[in-house]
Amino acid sequence: MTSVFLTHSSAMRKNYYDDRALKALRDVADVRLNPTEGDLNPDQLVEAAQGCEIIVGARIPEIPATTLEQLPDLVAFCRVAVDVRNIDIEAASRLGILVTRATPGFGPSVAEWILGVMIDLSRGITNACISYRTGVKPDIAMGRQLKGATLGIIGFGTIGQYLAGLGQALGMNVIFSDPYQSAGVPGVEQCAFAAVLAQSDFVVCLAAATPETENMMNAAAFAQMKPSAYFINASRGELVNDYDLVQALEQGRIAGCALDVGRDQDQMPSALLAQHRKVIASPHIGGLTPEAALHQAMDTVGQVRSILAGRMPDGAMNAAHAHRLAHFQSEMPNQMHKDARIAKVTS
Repeated sequence: MTSVFLTHSSAMRKNYYDDRALKALRDVADVRLNPTEGDLNPDQLVEAAQGCEIIVGARIPEIPATTLEQLPDLVAFCRVAVDVRNIDIEAASRLGILVTRATPGFGPSVAEWILGVMIDLSRGITNACISYRTGVKPDIAMGRQLKGATLGIIGFGTIGQYLAGLGQALGMNVIFSDPYQSAGVPGVEQCAFAAVLAQSDFVVCLAAATPETENMMNAAAFAQMKPSAYFINASRGELVNDYDLVQALEQGRIAGCALDVGRDQDQMPSALLAQHRKVIASPHIGGLTPEAALHQAMDTVGQVRSILAGRMPDGAMNAAHAHRLAHFQSEMPNQMHKDARIAKVTS
């Protein structure tokens, strides 16, 4: 039976690869689990995954060329997420190893997190809770309703499009900036990046992390926002210059922000920002709901099934270079002949 190595620690399995997904994976393959209680480093991964044909992997550890070169039996690496930047895909292609990724089943979960922090920012709920819990009478401050406010979305993919619908349902004016998407949603206006910054009461960053979007939210970008506007990042920490964001908050160029991602380990917000009095921060949990996690875990189960059947799976990133898949494709006819012989003998 084909050996599959699941990189997730026991704590990570609880959140990202639960018993339902693990059982489904075990139904099709011999599954080997992370033998440690924590996250593996690349050397530990090489040792633990020796002899496995498929790895189903989390965002930790990094998978550089040196790791892939030490796994001669590896046919495919199935990433349990959309983001595959922890994998050296160029090296995988050179070695003939298939890399796949899951589909974005977290759209509603992340969009709901954004909606929650928009309400929190505009009503000061977290600040009031902190005051009460520390025995201090909270300030009575004027809030802001979402109806009639302008929601500006930077990056109009799965999450952005779902969020647009939520914003419209609440009576918000919704605009977006994305050079690779067209609106396709009635009542949603596509604008230039600068216009979204200038017109929005809530600027939500949902662009993909690429070399072009690195530090796109910098001093110049924050300077174009309204002083009364809030900035929300639920995409990736690399899109924001943390120092410039702190300066924008300190100097009153924006009213506040909410972050679910950042530049600390495992995409968490940095302490510099998370501790700021004008910031609502959460530890990268926007997409962490049972529905979203199961969706992506089951994507990898389906990919493993396809690979074992000799088919190119959905979500393949380097299909043209994955020559090691021939290992399973060549086994299929042999297995079919073997099954036929067994059937003839037993009939």
